[in-house]
Amino acid sequence: MKIEALKFIEKLGLDEILKKRREVVPVVQFKTKEEEINENIRFDYYVVSPDADNFSGNRWNSAIFLFHGLNERSWDKYKPWAETLANKLERPVVLFPLSMHINRSPDLWSDSRAMQKLIDEEYKDKEKAENLTFVNYALSKRLQADPYRFYLSGRETIYNVHQLMNEIRRGKHPLLAKSCKVDIFAYSIGALMSQVLLSSDVEGHFDNSKLFMFCGGALFNEMNGSSRMIMDGDTFRTLKSYFTTKFIFPQFESRIIGDNLEKSFIAHVDKSLCKERREAFYRKNSYRICVVSLTKDTVIPTSGIKSALGKEAEHCIEEMDFPFRYSHENPFPEGEKIAAERKYFFEKVFSRAAEFLK
Repeated sequence: MKIEALKFIEKLGLDEILKKRREVVPVVQFKTKEEEINENIRFDYYVVSPDADNFSGNRWNSAIFLFHGLNERSWDKYKPWAETLANKLERPVVLFPLSMHINRSPDLWSDSRAMQKLIDEEYKDKEKAENLTFVNYALSKRLQADPYRFYLSGRETIYNVHQLMNEIRRGKHPLLAKSCKVDIFAYSIGALMSQVLLSSDVEGHFDNSKLFMFCGGALFNEMNGSSRMIMDGDTFRTLKSYFTTKFIFPQFESRIIGDNLEKSFIAHVDKSLCKERREAFYRKNSYRICVVSLTKDTVIPTSGIKSALGKEAEHCIEEMDFPFRYSHENPFPEGEKIAAERKYFFEKVFSRAAEFLK
């Protein structure tokens, strides 16, 4: 097993993204202007490669892109996932960070002491919002100041992924061959980003790509992002209200563009929006989509995934349940007493993923 860090310098769509970032409402708690966060533009992504011989010359003929969840600040949870997939499939797994996440965000946002100090100062004379913690404080305050940030980060990430695909198709990638087949393993909000990516893919980069979603795939309006690990309750309610009552109407949101990418995102906000477009996509592409949901997942419930895919593509969804205590944010918790069961169900999920993605 080999893990390599590769440099990424954002170019595609950068002028547009920086212009939009200058238009977002600033966060009073943080002094840094988000358009000046250099680590979001120049960063490392990782390629986890197995010990195998599926090369074209010295480059791989196929790969998996792995996209993570919301408010993640580390790859620690995902490296075992990537290693397992790489070994089972004998293909490299590309760990690509979403905009303003993991190593694409300021260290301050991950500084537990600094975040707790801000919480203590802000809430010394008033009650804290539901589920507000030092873990989600930075994201909560950024999204509450301007919910448009949520969409903008997704849009930026999709541009980044297209830039990476352009690099591959031009034969410029150091590890992936020009004709490399790319499939996707997406978790949580990374699944929503992947759904928009595939359903807005006018360049055809992902025409033949398979998409495996784990704990993801629901309509935005049927998620519940209020979590001590994700964002506070007030922020998620603000987010839902914004995307269902303002973002979708040009008279209320002057920053919308109306392009194919944006329409694909809107189709995944609520089941009443662009329903024919959304369900036609899943009906046509159900053969290359697989979803594993969890019974006790309260953040992205199976019902919300069914609403997204529609009746004719429901067969893509498999709901699992584990005999130990788990959550959306931590589907495979550590613990000596559940070690054997955890190993069994981890293997079950990733064997299902590998079977589908092979």
